[in-house]
Amino acid sequence: MQPKSSRPLFLFYILVAYVLVQFAWWGYLMIQQNNEIYQLKSTINLLHHEDPQLVIEQGNALEKKLHSRWMMITGEGLVFFILLSIAFLRVRNTFHKEAELASHQKNFLLSVTHELKSPIASAKLQLETLLKHDLEKEKQKELLTNAISDTERLNKLVENILLASKIENKAHALHRENVNLSEYLEEGMKQTILKFNPKQKVTLDIQPNVFYSIDKTTFPSIILNLFENSVKYSPAHSMIKIILKEQGNGVVLSVSDEGVGIPDAEKQNIFKKFYRVGNEETRKEKGTGLGLYIVKYLAEEHLGTVLVKNNSPRGTMFEIVFNA
Repeated sequence: MQPKSSRPLFLFYILVAYVLVQFAWWGYLMIQQNNEIYQLKSTINLLHHEDPQLVIEQGNALEKKLHSRWMMITGEGLVFFILLSIAFLRVRNTFHKEAELASHQKNFLLSVTHELKSPIASAKLQLETLLKHDLEKEKQKELLTNAISDTERLNKLVENILLASKIENKAHALHRENVNLSEYLEEGMKQTILKFNPKQKVTLDIQPNVFYSIDKTTFPSIILNLFENSVKYSPAHSMIKIILKEQGNGVVLSVSDEGVGIPDAEKQNIFKKFYRVGNEETRKEKGTGLGLYIVKYLAEEHLGTVLVKNNSPRGTMFEIVFNA
């Protein structure tokens, strides 16, 4: 049985095949009709003229006219065929893009459903445990910390969805101000590391007194999404390195890890909205496919360019070059 998503494309192919057959039949009939007209006019010419020279001249004129009509039919047919081919390719590409988007949206809905339910269920369990049992103070603190962590995860997901919606509707404006990015990033990363409590080793290589104009509301989303990706896809005890430095007239921010890496074939796709490698029904890692989409948009709004590279000896490096 054919998948529902491929049925419109299958019907479209049938329609195109039908149009091409009709087009070929039209061309054949036009040529046949011109040949018949030529034959009839040649016969009439023979019957009405007794002078052989005149018959030959009239016959040559008719033949020339026939070839001229053949050329006209061929030219018109070629133009029609080219236009039909262009229309076919554009419609087919549109079908494929729509099918791809539908697949990504399906994955997004599956992931969001899981991402919303998991922290809610976890926080509920922690709080119910606190209510039902008389626990020691340390255990209470642990459960409350876990519940706060779950709500933070939920809050970040909602923020990403809202930000992606604003980006899509072009309803997001940046309010940039010049800051000491070195101090801003270092302080922010210290808080982030405490919050995430990653199993990886995180090192900060931040050049002092790097100044750049940023929007304090949205800039943290760039580093948070990149850092979360590194934590998510890197093994325990591996290295995550964050570098900030001046380069020429600009500023370079990079986040590198020693994780699974990104296949070269996927590097052009990972910044698309909803895009995630693999299928959501079988994927184990958490996520919605919005993080890198947001990173790319915000980096460009801050006059930056995002580059994705292979880290050495393994893993991935995201490098953002901000122009002054």
